[in-house]
Amino acid sequence: MKTVCLYFQVHQPWRLKKYRFFNMGKDHNYLDDLLNRSIMQKVARQCYLPMNALLLKLIRENGGKFRCSFSVTGSAIEQFRKFAPEVLASFKELADTGCVEFLAETYSHSLAALASKEDFARQVQLHVETVQKEFGKTPTAFRNTELIYSDDIGAAVAEMGFHTMLAEGAKHVLGWKSPNFVYANAIDQRMRLLLRNYKLSDDIAFRFSNQGWDQWPLTAAKFAGWLASEDTPGEVINLFMDYETFGEHQTADTGIFEFMRSLPAALLATNELEFATVSEAAAKYQPVSVLHCPHTMSWADEERDVTAWLGNELQNEAFSKLYALKDKIARLGNPDFDYVWNFLQTSDHFYYMATKWLSDGDVHSYFNPYDSAYDAFINYMNVLSDFIIEVDKALAAKEA
Repeated sequence: MKTVCLYFQVHQPWRLKKYRFFNMGKDHNYLDDLLNRSIMQKVARQCYLPMNALLLKLIRENGGKFRCSFSVTGSAIEQFRKFAPEVLASFKELADTGCVEFLAETYSHSLAALASKEDFARQVQLHVETVQKEFGKTPTAFRNTELIYSDDIGAAVAEMGFHTMLAEGAKHVLGWKSPNFVYANAIDQRMRLLLRNYKLSDDIAFRFSNQGWDQWPLTAAKFAGWLASEDTPGEVINLFMDYETFGEHQTADTGIFEFMRSLPAALLATNELEFATVSEAAAKYQPVSVLHCPHTMSWADEERDVTAWLGNELQNEAFSKLYALKDKIARLGNPDFDYVWNFLQTSDHFYYMATKWLSDGDVHSYFNPYDSAYDAFINYMNVLSDFIIEVDKALAAKEA
C-alpha cells in the first residue's frame, strides 16, 4: 500500500499601487485596494469556492478516506476577511471535517528564512496563532515559502517545535534517490522531510491542459495507474501544488474539476493507494536516510534554487534595504508599522523583479502587475523609501 499525500498552497500577496516619487512624504497608503479586491474575488469565484466545495463533497463521499493538507498564508487570510469572507467560512468547514491538515509557514509568504532567524521565527509564530484563531488547529508540520529549504533552515524549523517539513524532490539534491520516501534533516534527524514528486505534481499543475503533451488527455484512471504502478516505487507519493492550479492556472473548461472529482475513487479503487495528510504520512514511515542539502533549494523554476527572488542586483538591493529595517521595526513595536513591514516582506514583490524570462516567463508573468522587472523595482523602492522615512520619524518621536 502506497500513501498519496496531497498538499495545496494558498497564497495571495497584497499588491502595491503605482507609487511615484512624488507620492513620497504625502501618501502612506501603499496598497492597490481595487486590484487586490478584483483578483481575490475572481480567484475566489473560479478556484477557492468551487474547489473547497468539491473537496468537502469528496471527504463526505469517501467516508474520511480522502484526506489532504493546506497552508494558507496570513496575507491570503487577511484578504479573505476583507474581500471574500465566504471563502474563509468554506475553509473552516473543511477544517471541521478532521480530514484536512493546516500547515504552518511564514505569515506573509516571506523570504525571512534567508535573512533573519529571529524574524523567521516571529513570522512563523504569527502564522501559527492565525491558523489557531481561524481554523481551530495548531500546526505541527511546516512548509516554508516556495519550499525554500536547506539543512540549516530545516534545523531552525525543528527548533521551533515542528516535527515534519516539506521540501522539493530536486534532482541535484536527491541524485539517484527517490522522492517517494520519508527523509530526515541532516542536522536534526528528528525532523522528518516529505519531498515533492515534481514530475507527478507538475503533470497536474502544468501539463494537464497541454494538448501537445504526449500523455494528454490525463484522466483520473490513467493517473491512478501511474501511481500504483511498479514504475512509481516508494512509500509516499507527495503531490504538492498551488491551489490556484484548479480553476485559475488550469481553467474549468480544461476538465480539471472533473479530474479531481474522479481522482479519489480512481486511486482508492486500485486497493494499492491510500490518502494521508502530511503529518500522518510522516508518522507512518521511518526515514530511509538523511537528506544532505547544504545549499538552499526551492520548488521554483528549472534551477530549483532562490534565484527567482534573489538572482539579480535589483532584487538583492531591495532585499538588503528592507531587512536593514528589522531592528528599527522591533524597537518601534507599533502594530501599524508591523503590518506594513509584513506585507513588504512578501516574496512576490521580489519575484516581480526577476529577469529570468527565458524558460520561466509564464510562471513569472502570472498576475504580475508590472510591465518589467525594472518597473517593479522602482515602484517597490519608492514605497520602501517612504516607509523608511516614516519609521525614522516614528522612532525619533518615541525615543525623544
